[in-house]
Amino acid sequence: MKQGELVVRKSYGGDVIFKIDAIETKRAVLKGVDFRLLADSPVSDLLPVRDSRPMQQHYSQLKVSESLRELARFRLFQREKQQTELGAEKAPHSYFELPGKVLHLDGDPTYLRKSMSLYGEFRVPAEGFFVTEPNMSQALYRLLPQTKPDIVVITGHDGILKHMKDRDINNLNSYKNSHNFVNAVRIARQYDRNLDSLTVVAGACQSHFEAMLQAGANFASSPARVLIHALDPACIAIKAAYTSVKETVNIVDVIRNTISGFDGVGGVETRGSYRLGLPRLKAQST
Repeated sequence: MKQGELVVRKSYGGDVIFKIDAIETKRAVLKGVDFRLLADSPVSDLLPVRDSRPMQQHYSQLKVSESLRELARFRLFQREKQQTELGAEKAPHSYFELPGKVLHLDGDPTYLRKSMSLYGEFRVPAEGFFVTEPNMSQALYRLLPQTKPDIVVITGHDGILKHMKDRDINNLNSYKNSHNFVNAVRIARQYDRNLDSLTVVAGACQSHFEAMLQAGANFASSPARVLIHALDPACIAIKAAYTSVKETVNIVDVIRNTISGFDGVGGVETRGSYRLGLPRLKAQST
């Protein structure tokens, strides 16, 4: 076993594929390849993933592809709908688009890069920052006035602590980072209390869903305390960025078309942040 190798845990039936982040004596620090999961394990409990990927990863990749295709279809549908309402189909080059701007804070640099790549693929204006979970509230206090986003994503790693004798899923102390996400959501709501002018997407694997909604999040994980896919927060942000300001984000569609589904993500009715304008903006000379 070596750093960077793909492995599964024998004791968990090989349910999740990890990359070895570090090896400390006889224990390995593991990072989920597809899911926002940070774990440790005895090296003796690990099995290497060889040439072929396990069936669960193939299923995960199919879900990712399906979710991204749905985002692309939604993007096309919204554009055509807005153009028709403006009469822009008669002058297809005379309009311009303003999708919502995203500020993405991520406690994992690998997942941050994947999310930023997805924003770029869908041409969503986004600024991303790698910030450890305990520092997110302080970072938001500084970054929100600077970036002035329409949507803020607060995510990273989380989970229910295993070492606690009596794990109460209703208690924030039972979670690794939910209290840090809640504090960050509160800072975002101090900056802007309106759920329609600032959309907040918060949480990670097994996060305290109810606490984040009560703190002011529009969308959060994880209602059933399950693992969520690394790209789920970004997928929700993209859907909000391309939903018209005249409409609310269809919460059934946005959650159903995430990779993790209703067990992984929930939320409340939220107005979109996408605008069309006429006539097309001309490049300004310097």
